[in-house]
Amino acid sequence: MATDWTDRIRLRNLKFLLSLAQTRNLSHSAVLLNTTQPGLSKWLKDLEGDIGLALFERHARGLSPTPHGEVLIEHARRINAQLDRAVVDMNVLLEGGGGRIAIGASGAAASEAAPRAVLAIAERLPEMRIDLLEGTMDRLLSLLSQGDLDIVIGRSVSNHFDESSINSEVLYIEPIDLVARPDHPLFSKPGIGWSDVQAYRWIVWPRRTPIRNALEAALAAAGIPLPANYIESNSVIANITLINNSDVIGTASHRATVMLVEMKLLRILPLQLDGYGSVSMYWRNDELYPKSVEQALECVRQVVKDGTA
Repeated sequence: MATDWTDRIRLRNLKFLLSLAQTRNLSHSAVLLNTTQPGLSKWLKDLEGDIGLALFERHARGLSPTPHGEVLIEHARRINAQLDRAVVDMNVLLEGGGGRIAIGASGAAASEAAPRAVLAIAERLPEMRIDLLEGTMDRLLSLLSQGDLDIVIGRSVSNHFDESSINSEVLYIEPIDLVARPDHPLFSKPGIGWSDVQAYRWIVWPRRTPIRNALEAALAAAGIPLPANYIESNSVIANITLINNSDVIGTASHRATVMLVEMKLLRILPLQLDGYGSVSMYWRNDELYPKSVEQALECVRQVVKDGTA
């Protein structure tokens, strides 16, 4: 195998590879890239020849990446994401900032732990710009591995990331609460049982999310079915709004629930679920990462240790 095939890769060529991976069609990519189909086809053929591996299978309907091609495409995605990140970081510095830290948070941490951590980071690193992105753990961990995020705070997962490239640390373990609006009709009853809450529509997190898995395990252990007419939502804000404007029953992480109870937005139903979930933080296992990321990790740990997360 040739050892100098990377000489054929230029920044524009990354766009070639990523476009072919998306369109899976030489003609379509040539139009999008403002080049010719023969030129694009020759570039791909030469690259495959230099590497010694087929990157795409050719068939009547277009192209499809080979397993070898998928590996190179993933590298190209990461490099492209790093370049996009570099553009943002340079713009921050150009505007007079002291750099940027990008943090991702899943629903379990987005309403409470992550915001408190952001405040602690802002106090410790006053010149730093901080970006906070809410999303699902699979998406956030993908962005982390690509370099778009520096830290992810959210439900502990074990099957969405490469443990050799991403570090993880459990921050805390907490129960799951059933919640409703403070003046919900249930709170006027002398006692609340499972049949009472099952009479109402529920809001639950999407399937295969860690909090949904924990909820379903807890309900199964108690022998209680999930009401069939539930609403599925992955938005903390939308869930709070829905709960406050209706009689629906919600499910929430305990730490976030306590804060929302103090704000008089929610009230905890006196029914115990045996399910527990843990919240972790994740960061790339880079040999060298900025001092600002190390300090941000310390801020997250301290906020949790102080009991204010």
